[in-house]
Amino acid sequence: MTQPTSGDEEAQRGGAAAHPGADPGRPRVPRQPGRPDVFTFGETMVALRGSGPLKLGGTVQVSIAGAESNVAIGLARLGHDVRWAGAVGEDEAGQLVLRTLRAEGVEVSGASTDPGAPTGLLLFEPRLPEVTRVHYYRAGSAGSRVTADIVERAFCAAPPRVLHLTGITPSLGPTARSAALRCLQLAREHGSLVCLDVNFRARLWTAEEAAAVLREWIPSVDVLIASDDELPLCLPDGAGAEGVPGGAQGGEGAPGTGDVEGAQSAEGTRAAEAAQGADGMQVMQGTQRPQVADEGAARPGSEQVGAPAAATSARGGAEGDTAPLPLGETAGGSAATIVSQAKLLLDLGVGEIVVKLGADGATAFTHGGSLHRPATPVRAVDAVGAGDAFVAGYLSALLDGEELAGCLERAVTTGAFAVASPGDWEGAPTRSELGMLGAPPGTVVR
Repeated sequence: MTQPTSGDEEAQRGGAAAHPGADPGRPRVPRQPGRPDVFTFGETMVALRGSGPLKLGGTVQVSIAGAESNVAIGLARLGHDVRWAGAVGEDEAGQLVLRTLRAEGVEVSGASTDPGAPTGLLLFEPRLPEVTRVHYYRAGSAGSRVTADIVERAFCAAPPRVLHLTGITPSLGPTARSAALRCLQLAREHGSLVCLDVNFRARLWTAEEAAAVLREWIPSVDVLIASDDELPLCLPDGAGAEGVPGGAQGGEGAPGTGDVEGAQSAEGTRAAEAAQGADGMQVMQGTQRPQVADEGAARPGSEQVGAPAAATSARGGAEGDTAPLPLGETAGGSAATIVSQAKLLLDLGVGEIVVKLGADGATAFTHGGSLHRPATPVRAVDAVGAGDAFVAGYLSALLDGEELAGCLERAVTTGAFAVASPGDWEGAPTRSELGMLGAPPGTVVR
């Protein structure tokens, strides 16, 4: 874990020197020439998006999907040197995963192929205009069998400035969990900053199982990203347990536990008819609040997903403003509870905590204080993958040396781009496109 140092000390060891106005309590990304910006690993699956009910046949669009590779693609499009390591099957599906990542500028030389297991698969089945079913086929997949030695070779071949992990990978099984733990140890040995996106998946493991692993990891984490109801999973046993997603059983459908967050109306009240909104946005829908599929299940299954119709700003104020953490109730409890939980995590050694608040935007906490960024207005097409886009934007700004406000601004911007296009990562913006959200409706870029 990167420890705060003075600007002089950081410069002497090749790190990023503090600049005027920098928060001395924030973790800083080491500046070491020749090292890649980010290393990440996890399972990436082939994604098939059907044109209608699967039993009727029809056409499908073929792509790939995976939380870590979504972040990798988002960072690569923003101009960063990113490496992804994982395991795919020795099959055509695995070749599609690797080929797509290469085409997006992600380095995959550390990835491996497993001749004894297939590449995972997920199917998107549009069933109603605003309801889609997602079927997973990943039990015993190559991605779930990735080993520590494979990941260690990939990491040590080019130690990164930042290691990015999610809570999905350790939930896939003991070998993937050991690989992630080994990565944390290597990051500490090589001075890499560690970013962890909790990404709790109730269909993969229980809240108790997740908490046991995440609490062990917390002392090694520099930047923690979580929805408000995921924070308790990272706290010491008995601290804030009432906010665990889905309660003790880690039930499905808890707000904020998937790629999209629970939405609120513009007036700040919880609306039953609001769809679960993407990070930093509010997604409004007709008459129901559908469940949102997570990115994985331990065995083949299906789940319904509501397709959002539009997203609007959840709070007033000029776009780009920052403000104190909004008062009132959130999915994980009161604002005061979130503040106390963040303080406890900071005291445990985490350098920076970013809490995704769905329609209310996001708030970042450091030893120097906190900063809130309201939601960004955008018309939504597909909320899946918005959380990964949010992470990519935040890490991109952190790598660029931006202050807290700049990191939050870029994160909600990239998240907005994600929901404005179908697919898990297809809508991720390039650096030159970041300013397009401010263009008035009907703008034609010539």
